Amino acid sequence: MSTSKSAPVSDVRLSTVTGRIPVTAVQPVVLDGRFPAKAVVGEDVPVRATVFREGHDAVRATVRLLDPDGAEVQRVPMRPGRPGLDEVLGTLRPAETGLHHFVVEGWHDPVGTWRHAATVKIAADVDVELMLAEGAALFGHAAQDAERPAEDRAAFEAAVRGLSDAALTPAQRLAAAESADVAAALDARPIREHVTRSELYPLDVQRELAGRGAWYEFFPRSEGARFEESTGTWHSGTFATAARRLPGVAAMGFQVVYLPPIHPIGRAHRKGPNNTLTAGPQDPGSPWAIGAAEGGHDAVHPDLGTLEDFEAFVAAAAELDLEVALDLALQCAPDHPWVATHPEWFTTRVDGTIAYAENPPKKYQDIYPLNFDNDPDGLSAAVLDVVLGWVRRGVHIFRVDNPHTKPLWFWEWLIREVREVEPRAVFLAEAFTRPAMMHGLGQVGFQQSYGYFTWRNTREELAEYLAEISHETAGFYRPNFFVNTPDILTEYLQTGGPGAFRIRAAIAATSNPLWGVYAGFELFEHVPRPGAEEYIDNEKYEYRPRDWQGAEAAGASLAPYLTRLNEIRAAHPSLRDLQNLTLHGSTHEDLLVFSKTRSAAPEGAHRDAAAVTDAGPAEDTVIVVVTTDPHGVTEATLRLDLDALQVRAEDRDEEGRFEVEELLTGQRWHWGAEPYVRLDPEAPAHVLRVVRRG
Repeated sequence: MSTSKSAPVSDVRLSTVTGRIPVTAVQPVVLDGRFPAKAVVGEDVPVRATVFREGHDAVRATVRLLDPDGAEVQRVPMRPGRPGLDEVLGTLRPAETGLHHFVVEGWHDPVGTWRHAATVKIAADVDVELMLAEGAALFGHAAQDAERPAEDRAAFEAAVRGLSDAALTPAQRLAAAESADVAAALDARPIREHVTRSELYPLDVQRELAGRGAWYEFFPRSEGARFEESTGTWHSGTFATAARRLPGVAAMGFQVVYLPPIHPIGRAHRKGPNNTLTAGPQDPGSPWAIGAAEGGHDAVHPDLGTLEDFEAFVAAAAELDLEVALDLALQCAPDHPWVATHPEWFTTRVDGTIAYAENPPKKYQDIYPLNFDNDPDGLSAAVLDVVLGWVRRGVHIFRVDNPHTKPLWFWEWLIREVREVEPRAVFLAEAFTRPAMMHGLGQVGFQQSYGYFTWRNTREELAEYLAEISHETAGFYRPNFFVNTPDILTEYLQTGGPGAFRIRAAIAATSNPLWGVYAGFELFEHVPRPGAEEYIDNEKYEYRPRDWQGAEAAGASLAPYLTRLNEIRAAHPSLRDLQNLTLHGSTHEDLLVFSKTRSAAPEGAHRDAAAVTDAGPAEDTVIVVVTTDPHGVTEATLRLDLDALQVRAEDRDEEGRFEVEELLTGQRWHWGAEPYVRLDPEAPAHVLRVVRRG
């Protein structure tokens, strides 16, 4: 912690850790600053700290944002937080990518200290002339500051004249120090004493898709796959036929197309339908069993086409403003080339066999996990070569399979090395494991992760989880709310009917700037494999062509609903931030109510205002009301926090109500703090914007 030179610093003070104005508990800080906190361009980044001092003098705080070159790009006033805790809060909004830093400054506010004492004492007729003289001395000293603009010095000199004018009443003399000109000068450039700075803390600002985006997963081999009745054989879809699905994905408003592994699939111990141990000659096998005679992680399955065909698929996606995310599954089929050339990269059991993957009671005889302890340098270099090879072919997003089964040091190293070559690279951790590992993966570099959303279904569970990811772990952990995956078909979706699908999509799309859908969700696919939380006839082990257009034409598709949710996300900036969520109450235990608000402009660059407000009026406020009951009618009265919604006086009518627009239907209502709502499985959610007047 460093201090300003506004007062002499003694040798004694220089020997201490505590600054003149203690600045502690700064957030967002990851592992004492060893790793940077996360942000994306244009995101509102809340900053929190504890700032205090001895006695009762006024203390204030400022947060400054420095760009990758060390230049200050924002200087933001911090406002009081929770009462009695000396907490201060501020919001940064970085405008460019790169490794930024921020610093919190605590400082004594001599004007605020004097003004409080003077107001109280003059009203009580105590030390009136002394208080006015102290004010005149304070502003007189500030008027001599040659670094201040001429208009500031003129305003302060006028305050000195007014404070010293005995012909005026004490109240009039005090008012001279509160003129509009003085307020403007102090708002832009406050008088600060004993400025004490925290450490510089890193903030990694990345491109939007690192922290915002709607993902859509599909198997390219299923798109265009066909069964030939005359011969009883399947013909795989290709990159060319899969490209025909891209316009439909783009039309629904998704931004990332995620492909499961596209590499050659092993033949040894290949799995059959529904994970059976014996595959027939027509069974394509699990794409996560990577590697065969045709190649390994750097090759594509010959049934899908060539590397040039893959590049054409990536280009076709780009023309539709879609990015392709590729699966990075660091595991091998028994006939992967690495098994023969580098047996040391695997775990050999005492009987001489290579250990296959297990997640009891599940067994994956068709997969050999990699072992990073035998030859860490050689294996790491090989993986880096694989990833950079796909980067050169236009892939900048990787969904990493089971990263929690590999050491954290490896991911820290790999992500750093890849991003040095390609700063746009984004890594999503497919990790469903203990919180410490989930958080650790985010801390060492993963920009996104799967999370526990899939299994949070009740109002209480969801409210607790949304509060955690929005306000406790957002500095390093950003979950992507996939509503389903090829491996996960929850009981809620199995038994909830179409209402459950609408509910899960509405919550995922509006509560989090990151969400995802696995193909088939929009067709309400919900039949489980007996005894498992996954789909029957799982696409992991067989071809699964779908009639998208026929389903939509028959009104049996959720695609229009998903499209509208993504349109709402695109139109409302409040839904593209993570940390701006506020939970509200209701009279029904099944009703989840939250809002998201975003300010109209970033808090001022090079500005250190005396005001304790944020950037100003809200640009955008969205209220989401959703039932968690997919079967019945839910009626309730809401308990809305109007301050959190930033409902201004000018936004209200004569009765104090404000207007909301239902974005899913276009309806409009006038609400107060306790509106009534009625939801059912056909319309289980309201997504509403607060209508601003003027």
